[in-house]
Amino acid sequence: TGLTTGQRAVTVQKGPLYRVRGSHVTLWCKVSGYQGPAEQNFQWSIYLPSAPEREVQIVSTVDPSFPYAIYTQRVRSRGIFVERLQGDAVLLHITELQDRDAGEYECHTPNTDERYFGSYNAKVNLSVIADTLSASMAPQALALTEGDAVELTCEVSKSTAQHTHLSVGWYLLQGAGEHHAEEVLTLSKDFILKPGPSYEQRFLEGGVRLNKVGNTTYKLFIGGVQPSDQGQLYCEAAEWIEDPDETWEDISRKQTQRTSLAVLSQGRDLSVDIAAAESSLSEGDTLQLKCVVGAPKSSSRHFKVIWLLDSMELASVDPHGVLIWEEGYKERAKLGQLQAFKTSNTIYVLTIYEVGLKDKGTYQCSVSEMRTPGDLHSIQTNVSSGTQVSVKPVESRMRLSVSTSTPRVTAGHPLTLHCEVQGATGPVSLRWWHLPPQHPGHKVLVATMERDGTLSLGSAYQDGRTRGNLRLQKESSGTFTLVIPSTLDEDDGGQYRCEATQWSRGRSWTEKGEVAVTVSSMGLGLHATLRSRAATVRYGQSFELVCQVNASYTLEEVPASVRWLFQPSPTAPSRELVRAFPGGTVLWGTAQPRFQGKAQLAKADTSFRLHIHGALPANEGTYQCEVEVWRRSILPLGQPAASTRSNVVGIKVVLPESKLQVAAKDSSVEIASGNAAIECRMVFAQNNSQFAVTWYLLPPLADTAPLQVVRASYSSILEYGSEFSSPAQKSRFLSQRVSSNVFQLQILSADLRDQGRYYCVVEEWLWLVDGWYKLGEGTSGRTTLKFKLPERELQMERTNHSISAMEGEEVTLPCRLQGAHLPGTRLSATWFQVKSGGRDGALLSLHYDGAVEYPEERLAGRLFLRRPSAGDFSLTLSSVERGDAGAYYCQLQEWQQQGEGKDWDLRGSARSGYTQLTATPPESTVSSRICSSPSLLNFILFLPLVLILLLALAVFCWYCKFRK
Repeated sequence: TGLTTGQRAVTVQKGPLYRVRGSHVTLWCKVSGYQGPAEQNFQWSIYLPSAPEREVQIVSTVDPSFPYAIYTQRVRSRGIFVERLQGDAVLLHITELQDRDAGEYECHTPNTDERYFGSYNAKVNLSVIADTLSASMAPQALALTEGDAVELTCEVSKSTAQHTHLSVGWYLLQGAGEHHAEEVLTLSKDFILKPGPSYEQRFLEGGVRLNKVGNTTYKLFIGGVQPSDQGQLYCEAAEWIEDPDETWEDISRKQTQRTSLAVLSQGRDLSVDIAAAESSLSEGDTLQLKCVVGAPKSSSRHFKVIWLLDSMELASVDPHGVLIWEEGYKERAKLGQLQAFKTSNTIYVLTIYEVGLKDKGTYQCSVSEMRTPGDLHSIQTNVSSGTQVSVKPVESRMRLSVSTSTPRVTAGHPLTLHCEVQGATGPVSLRWWHLPPQHPGHKVLVATMERDGTLSLGSAYQDGRTRGNLRLQKESSGTFTLVIPSTLDEDDGGQYRCEATQWSRGRSWTEKGEVAVTVSSMGLGLHATLRSRAATVRYGQSFELVCQVNASYTLEEVPASVRWLFQPSPTAPSRELVRAFPGGTVLWGTAQPRFQGKAQLAKADTSFRLHIHGALPANEGTYQCEVEVWRRSILPLGQPAASTRSNVVGIKVVLPESKLQVAAKDSSVEIASGNAAIECRMVFAQNNSQFAVTWYLLPPLADTAPLQVVRASYSSILEYGSEFSSPAQKSRFLSQRVSSNVFQLQILSADLRDQGRYYCVVEEWLWLVDGWYKLGEGTSGRTTLKFKLPERELQMERTNHSISAMEGEEVTLPCRLQGAHLPGTRLSATWFQVKSGGRDGALLSLHYDGAVEYPEERLAGRLFLRRPSAGDFSLTLSSVERGDAGAYYCQLQEWQQQGEGKDWDLRGSARSGYTQLTATPPESTVSSRICSSPSLLNFILFLPLVLILLLALAVFCWYCKFRK
């Protein structure tokens, strides 16, 4: 109680239970709602009445050492054991119950769950009671003659205090079958008499009875013993108790001593004769045969008669007179053409009406005598001599013709076939067959009409949901019409065969005829065309799509549905907008919200229309219609017989015209230092619109792409470009809307790297029913940001350098001031790396107040300003990487304060020359170092030329000296 799904629950047999001392007892236990392996373990314990709080362990499925000493020997000898029924259910077996086994039994399942949750044990109380059941029968040895009667007596008693029931049964042992007794008759615990299979018929006839006399006496009576009763008879009693779960358990069984019964049989004589009223017949005549049985005391004997034709069985009549026809004769017997009956215990008659050629031959009757009417084995059998019967044929003049009024139909339309029979002189039965062209030589039964007008359908045509309810009727004396209400598909075409069979005087004649029909697919000629009067509509304007359907048959006569599909973009999947079924049911899709309230569906003859009111941007895309047709007269519809999709039609929704105008005049802003502000002005804009602005920078270098600085969406969400995405850059560039028509880009602490031309792109956005839509955009003129260069130019080293460093090494890039700076001034320095995008990247800035800033945070741990002297701002780069290769330079600025507590003004500035850094892999050879150093490489290349010139000069000097 209180358990939920996922909780462990252990359940045991409901108690209390009462079991007899010395009996074999079982207790079941199962677990559910557990986690872990499918095979769970179980442990059984007992709480004895003498110590109800003390657990005594009995047996475990996992731990052999689990039993306490008192149970160890019984567990080892399997006097107590656990039988596993399945992974989560077991039976505890106690093979011989003892008084000390009484108590409260507990079943426990060790935990395999992730956490303790639920119940892990359950208990059941078992009481041990005395065995008071007794059963006795005096042993006898009886020898009786077949047909004699016998009566056996069994005494059964009990004195159990609990409410119990008794069952008493008699059993027969034959031969050496000591372990397989045959049940004779049993009185069950529910007071019902139940005979064994071999005694059922004799019990029903009163030949076997069980009588209870008084409280303890039970008598078995067998009237007319048979040889099959020979053997050893005994009585067995069982005591039953009802457990609390309302099931009955037999707690004790007792068998009596046995009585030996011998049955002596007696011989009998049997003769059989057969005679025909007329043995030479013509087709259609009646044949009557009589079988006469000769036997003494025949009225008290039991005979089974079998009729034979050419040694093959026709029919049999059992001792009760029950008639059984063989398979080949059942249909004729149903039609009344055959009859067999028993006029007395010795006279049997077989009659064949309207004999045919197949009825000629030699007839015999076989008679078998049975001990009882229900016996399966005979005492003796005799077969009569044969009677020869001849049948002369009769000719027929029947003719038939087959035609159709529907030689060519479309699938789903009816098919009508006619079969006219002429010259028939007797009743006619009819069969229609379909000969499918895709299976040559194969035929499928369509329908049958018997001589009495009984109609039956072939298995493939019995389901009315497939082809409708077929009709086969006889319209005149000789014309039969078959109507298939709804053809399925092309496979229903081909040849249809009519077989008419005339029946006369026991003989039949069959004539055949065929007719061809063609069934066309419903998809043949089915085509859909979609069109619209306008491919472009304005926002809020209505538009209509027309799906025109053509087919090779009359479309109005078949059920048809339409499905409207919509694809918002070429890369998006098609989605279902709405589907209209033939019965008028409309199913709306979820592709467009609010579509159901905006759309109107209509059908006219062979076209379907979709009218959409108040076009929205969400309605822009391509549309397509899909038409499905069903075979008519078939309900429910099931699967469509054919379908087709139209062409696609694109609809463009034009948004309201944007009135946005942005000032396009170029301007410039010049500052010496500090902050800068760039303006973007809207000349005209609608009041109900929202605006997004994106700021761009064109660096001073020509042929460079514009860099996005920052974008402020219409909801004021800022998005920075990749060059301005560092925290330091984000804190310096801010976009603001300072008035209803003016946006401003604030550049805080602007420096020379911020130079360039700035412009803005303003987007106009408008809310249209279901979302925000961009109506248009405008681009401003360029605003050039310039810096007023100070009058004083600092003197610094401007020589270009080329440095090569191995990856992982440390390198120093030079930046030195030449000469002293003015008294009372301070210097600031910024190191840059040249970028291909046109805006150089700042790496490190030393402000005039001594603060150091790292715009490239990733390099903060590898950049250092050593400052060995006051004018030295050389940059040290540690752990050189391949990506560090490139050109570097530094910018020095001189600042002076105008007075106490006033701002610092820029007085002078200068930029160093470029330092080209090359990063060399660690495994590079000396030659690679030479190649990476231009000066060293040039020296090696010109070294041979220098040596040749020196050699020539020495020769020339020697020649001059020799001439002197």
